[in-house]
Amino acid sequence: MSARQQLLAAAAERVLIFDGAFGTQIQNRKLSEADYAGDLGLAADQKGNNDILVLTRPDVIGDITRAYLEAGSDVVSTNTFSANRISQADYAAEGLVRDINVASGKLARALADEYAAKDGRPRFVAGAIGPTNKTLSLSPDVEDPGFREIDFDELVAVYKEQAAALVEGGVDFILIETVFDTLNAKAGIMAVKQLERDLGREVPVMISMTLTDLSGRNLSGHTVEAFWYAVRHAKPVTIGLNCSFGAEQLRPHVKVLSQIADTLLMIYPNAGLPNELGEYDEQPETTAGLVKDWADHGQVNILGGCCGSSPAHIAAIAKAVANSEPRKVPAPGPQMRLAGLEAFIAA
Repeated sequence: MSARQQLLAAAAERVLIFDGAFGTQIQNRKLSEADYAGDLGLAADQKGNNDILVLTRPDVIGDITRAYLEAGSDVVSTNTFSANRISQADYAAEGLVRDINVASGKLARALADEYAAKDGRPRFVAGAIGPTNKTLSLSPDVEDPGFREIDFDELVAVYKEQAAALVEGGVDFILIETVFDTLNAKAGIMAVKQLERDLGREVPVMISMTLTDLSGRNLSGHTVEAFWYAVRHAKPVTIGLNCSFGAEQLRPHVKVLSQIADTLLMIYPNAGLPNELGEYDEQPETTAGLVKDWADHGQVNILGGCCGSSPAHIAAIAKAVANSEPRKVPAPGPQMRLAGLEAFIAA
């Protein structure tokens, strides 16, 4: 049975649990620059380069991943949000992209398999690919709206390099997450499709959008509904929302997506909204209560946490939805569904 089939089978039985944030957990360790840099001899200061820790402090990443598995995660992600050539160039570490992603994939795979062996319940690994700090849809120069820092083919190549290394490391899925620019997501999809042709097999994708305002649009202006119709052709094993806001603010957008997406719905909100210091105060029981409401209304298949969430949040969510019925995936009839900034459905 393929990873896609296994995940679908598990999700038909219960609401599954994703993991939580890595960044805030790493920050809690109060690591020094020497912890990040290790003995790699890189020219730039490495403090803040969370992805490189899998090479210099794999114990830290392993401990965090294990904590999420202990909390009840069925799906864990690799700590590779910025492990791409564009983002790593900020740290003069672009030459280590393959090493970082392969190592992260292997670490998560080993721990997922360890926990699956304990109780016979499958655990899955999602290879996390962030949006980079570039956008294909918008110009960074207000004086030149036609200017782009990067083109589509270049971003496809960047994503493909990362995805190939994650697959080599043993991930089950490629998670194209925190999508603020729909065209960036399309580049990620193209990269995975090219990789599939190279490998001669399916590499299932998970796709997760992030909203930039309460009206429910991402930075490139697409509504939740339009975004789904723009990426549905990729046949993602999950579609969803992450980061953006807390669960309370995501509620109406989760409802919309749950009604139209004919695939699994994975939602992992922030632990509320940040305070004036940029920290997250929402307690695990509060987050769990909010997302349980989605589960009680049959709107979700997989739940987890993003910024500010911890193993305690994930454990509370797992406990809250343990007896909830999973969302039934709708089967919409054939109809022409198109996407500009908003959805267009031909009558």
